[in-house]
Amino acid sequence: ILQDFTPGDRALHLQLEDGTVTSIMLLQDPETHLPPLRNPDILVGENDLTALSYLHEPAVLHNLRVRFVDSRIIYTYCGIILVAVNPYKQLPIYGDAVIHAYSGQNMGDLDPHIFAVAEEAYKQMARNNRNQSIIVSGESGAGKTVSARYAMRYFAMVSKSSSNKRVEDKVLASNPITEAIGNAKTTRNDNSSRFGKYTEISFDRRYQIIGANMRTYLLEKSRVVFQSENERNYHIFYQMCACAEEPEFKSLRLCNADKFNYTCMGGDTEIQGVDDRADMAETRQCSLTFPSSCLEHFRYGSSINVLLLLFQSSGSHLAVFCDLLGVRQENMSRWLCHRRIVLASETVVKPQPRERAINARDALAKHLYAYLFDCVIHKINQSLRVPGKQHSFIGVLDIYGFETFDVNSFEQFCINYANEKLQQQFNLHVFKLEQEEYMKEDIPWTLIDFYDNQPVIDLIEAKMGILDLLDEECLFPQGTDMNWLQKLYNYLGSKPLFEKPRLSSEAFVIQHFADKVEYQCKGFLEKNRDNLYEELVSVMRASKVKKASYPNFIRIVYSGGDRNETSEEFKPSKIINALHFFYLSVQQFRSSLYLLMDTLNATTPHYVRCIKPNEEKLPFEYDSKRVVQQLRACGVLETVHISAQSYPSRWTYIEFYSRYSILMSQAELRAGEKKQICRTVLQRLIPDSNQYKFGRTKIFFRAGQVAYLEKLRLDRLRTACITIQKHVRGWRQRQRYLSMRQAAIIIQQYVRGKRQIRLRYKKMVEEHKALVLQKYARAWLVRRRFQTMRRLVLNVQLSYRVQQLRKKIEEQVRVMETQLREQREGYESQVEALVFKNDHLTRENQQLQALFQEKNDVNRSIGQEVARLNAENMVLSSFLIYDTLYSCIYSICQKHLSKLIYRSFTVFLENIFLGKCKWAKYNKPTQTQTLMSLCCAELKPRGVVVNMIPGLAANLLFMCVRHADYLNDGNKLKSLMHAIITSIKQVITENFEMLSFWLSNTYYLLNCLKQYSGEEEFMKHNTERQNKNCLQNFDLSEHRQILSDLAIRIYHQFINIMEDTLFPMIVPAMLEHESLQGISSMKPTGFRKRSNSLLEDGRSEGEAYSISSVLQLMNAFHSSMAQHGVEPQLQGQAIRQLFYLIAATTLNSILLRKDLCSCRKGMQIRCNISYLEEWLREKGLQGCSVMETLGPLSQAAWLLQVNKTTDEDAAEIQQRCHELSPVQIVKILNSYTPIDDFEKRVAPSFVRKVQALLQEREGSNQLMMDAQYRFQVTFPFCPSTQALELLQVPSSLHLGFLTRI
Repeated sequence: ILQDFTPGDRALHLQLEDGTVTSIMLLQDPETHLPPLRNPDILVGENDLTALSYLHEPAVLHNLRVRFVDSRIIYTYCGIILVAVNPYKQLPIYGDAVIHAYSGQNMGDLDPHIFAVAEEAYKQMARNNRNQSIIVSGESGAGKTVSARYAMRYFAMVSKSSSNKRVEDKVLASNPITEAIGNAKTTRNDNSSRFGKYTEISFDRRYQIIGANMRTYLLEKSRVVFQSENERNYHIFYQMCACAEEPEFKSLRLCNADKFNYTCMGGDTEIQGVDDRADMAETRQCSLTFPSSCLEHFRYGSSINVLLLLFQSSGSHLAVFCDLLGVRQENMSRWLCHRRIVLASETVVKPQPRERAINARDALAKHLYAYLFDCVIHKINQSLRVPGKQHSFIGVLDIYGFETFDVNSFEQFCINYANEKLQQQFNLHVFKLEQEEYMKEDIPWTLIDFYDNQPVIDLIEAKMGILDLLDEECLFPQGTDMNWLQKLYNYLGSKPLFEKPRLSSEAFVIQHFADKVEYQCKGFLEKNRDNLYEELVSVMRASKVKKASYPNFIRIVYSGGDRNETSEEFKPSKIINALHFFYLSVQQFRSSLYLLMDTLNATTPHYVRCIKPNEEKLPFEYDSKRVVQQLRACGVLETVHISAQSYPSRWTYIEFYSRYSILMSQAELRAGEKKQICRTVLQRLIPDSNQYKFGRTKIFFRAGQVAYLEKLRLDRLRTACITIQKHVRGWRQRQRYLSMRQAAIIIQQYVRGKRQIRLRYKKMVEEHKALVLQKYARAWLVRRRFQTMRRLVLNVQLSYRVQQLRKKIEEQVRVMETQLREQREGYESQVEALVFKNDHLTRENQQLQALFQEKNDVNRSIGQEVARLNAENMVLSSFLIYDTLYSCIYSICQKHLSKLIYRSFTVFLENIFLGKCKWAKYNKPTQTQTLMSLCCAELKPRGVVVNMIPGLAANLLFMCVRHADYLNDGNKLKSLMHAIITSIKQVITENFEMLSFWLSNTYYLLNCLKQYSGEEEFMKHNTERQNKNCLQNFDLSEHRQILSDLAIRIYHQFINIMEDTLFPMIVPAMLEHESLQGISSMKPTGFRKRSNSLLEDGRSEGEAYSISSVLQLMNAFHSSMAQHGVEPQLQGQAIRQLFYLIAATTLNSILLRKDLCSCRKGMQIRCNISYLEEWLREKGLQGCSVMETLGPLSQAAWLLQVNKTTDEDAAEIQQRCHELSPVQIVKILNSYTPIDDFEKRVAPSFVRKVQALLQEREGSNQLMMDAQYRFQVTFPFCPSTQALELLQVPSSLHLGFLTRI
């Protein structure tokens, strides 16, 4: 507003967003007809329309336009409704990574999405044990089918069944089949659903999918026999005609679709960009998912073909038609053109007029296709049912929205009737949720006036209403559309919602909740009766088609069938009289609609309203007139109306405090509790207490109050800015003044000094000359005095130095005499010691000679004993010989040798076999089990001995392996390796310490098997002793591979445990916690989360984590790995995986949360990244490629902070953000949301510039980073310096039976 408005002004002077200045003339009363106010910039582009401060149609349309056109966001909340605007373009927002991102999140934590609604339904089902429904509605071409398909895909992903029946795959595979037989091209949509579908997905007690069931409503049978211009019949006709030359379809005798009248009425038989042959292949492939033979080969093709041939009712076409159906051609030909009339005394066969014959033919075609459709759905349902009791279900309703065309008939009437019922249910549910929210927050409930469409429903379905009168007229054989219309005028003409058109006598008008609709009465009775003559029924009953060849549904339908062939729910109701075979369509539709409403009322509904933004199907083009029509029709504006009457804006106390603390005085800020501060401040700012209410956790505002608070905040900020500008400008002016003053002073000094420069120069020359004379005279006098004093000083120095030299010589003489005396005494003592030592060595030599002789005698005794044992024990095993020999040698040594020789010889024997452990002399399985139990199961990761010797368990196990190799016992070695691997698998649990411990020991054991394998590549760094300890008899390469696979499994489980612990901290710590004090980077959302989305006791689902929490957890992980001796390179790989999870989760949240895309948030992220970098440097892990994983996140933070205006900025973004995909860059730019009014949004023209620069970039176009991606783990070979012969078995391990030999 350029000029303030005062009462009485007739014009408003405005400046538009693009800078255009305009004036709006107020022709009516200005005080009551002012244009609606606009919301503040902070609320423009809100995720939830009900969070807007000013709630009216222009605000809703503007918010949707900003999100859809500028930000390229297609989903928006409106209270409990998800508004989905069809982009007419494939978007990368439905990948598996997006599904995982929304899984487990509360509704409102991330940006609006169909996955958020699906997750909310799934969570409420699991939490409240209550069935759920997702109601997807909208006009044709608005994207209902796609939205329903994505919702079912979400359930299939997050709740996969544990059985091998893969029910979720069957549910998804049913979509192409139902679309083929139930969808068609219309003027509004190339893939329009011409029926309503309610899919119940069943879950067990573990909330995994166990089955599904589909119910269909109001199939548009008339499309089989008639299509308007630029429309097509059902897809399946064209798909089969496209495959006419394939062997599987040869027997059907098909040809091109343009050869059949039923498929070429609308003109072109092809859709641009659609390959009917490929779609048929997909349909057939999906049919193979179902075990039913009917679907496996899609044998319904014959029945579809007969419909095409039925229209060509002459010559060969009729013959083929009758041949495929197994009926007599002459009977079919006769009763298509004749009619039997039963009189009182005789029966007359009367030729039919051309029009009635065509109607009879079309009725037969419609009945055939309708029953074919029902049979396919029935077979799919049979396949989707699995044994097991259903615990709960989620229903997905894909149903037509409110429709109004230039010519509206019976189908539009039924569709709008169904929407009236759904709108009533919706209004009551919204009203109920609003009341629950008030009660939860302890706010007095006041009645809200909202539109009730019960009068319209009564007009249609009450006694003597439109439907009653229609059914009554249908029962009369001579009933006509005009007679029925006249009854409507007579009985309902006085109803306020029923009108008679002024310019037409063949129509009537109903005032629906969305709009007035004029219906043409022509065809109502015929479509409701759905006539089929009894003679044709008899012909069909006589069908001789074989059950093994084609579906026998024809005989089931027309002969009544038996209960084994079909089910009661599959059989339609039939009314048979003497002349006709028909059932009333409205009766069937009304009963199925009542059943649907009962189902929905017994569930918790969730609403998805699909909007068609333009009629031309152009991507991201927005027609406000078309959009507002649909918003009215689907109840979005009614939700806005209900919200606007109460308190639409709802902020938590924390959000209010954070946003409006700038309006608080210092005394108020020091008052204490934040909740009380908010109350005090709000009472001061808005004196009228009726404009807001204080709840338990939120503050409720009337419409416009948040905008008023934003104005106060903006005024305060503007005042503060003016004050800062005032002081800065004053400082700059003073600095400028002081600089100019100093310059002036210098100039003045220069000018004034120039006048006396000559006088001063002359005086200075004279003074200089006098000084020179004085200098030379004074120098001569001083020099003469110095020379005299110098001579005197030299004489004194000479005398002193002579005296000092004499004293020094005398002292040196005395010192030399003392040293000579001490040396002589030392030499004498050394001579005496050498004499004594010589005597001692002589005696020792004599003793050693005696001992040597004794040793030779012992060796001869040992040789004799060995020879004797070899002769006596040839039958003994090598192992027993070894033990006997060993014990005999020891006994001989102990008997015949002195203690000194005995100890020396024992050490010699032990050194022969060091590095092996003997644990079972006879290889008893119980001792092997005990060994595994003590070395694996009962070994505690936090034991003192284990912490002192990393890899102790691995070394002990390998020493046992060496012993088995030494014995050359293959069975024992194989049993031991199997026991080791089995025991390690058994001790692997979800315990982090245990996983860390066994990751380290498995790695050490794998290294030992390599280091001592005897392979040259692993022996390069071994010592000579280690090479002697290598395995001699067996190649353990196969066991190494098994152990390597086990180590990889332990590593991945280890990573999973760490990631599960770290994941809940990432988003709160990296994005939500304010690490930079004084800089608030969070935008208050104002989103009204459903009460059921949160825990009932009011507790938060997550704790308040900060970057310090993450670093503490990382320290704990690193300390545990280091304590258990995990190889540093392996530590680096684990930390790299965790940092990747941090980067991926944080970036994905930024991409899915518009409120996080701001400059201040970029500063917060950059600060947190610096903390992580510092931690890596502190731990010495900066060289493990860890920081590379944070590259995309770092570039995203930079992108949020950089200027986004000029061409140079666009080029810099293209150059710097090389690790972000083009889709991610554009998404961040489109989602950029200023927190304050002083920041600017990114212009769409700038986004287009960046897109143009990124077109040539190669790489992934995925929106989300794959948070579940795993880097390939490698186990580097690092030879151990541990000497096995020095390793001691600690007694604390209780391995007494384990002996080192």
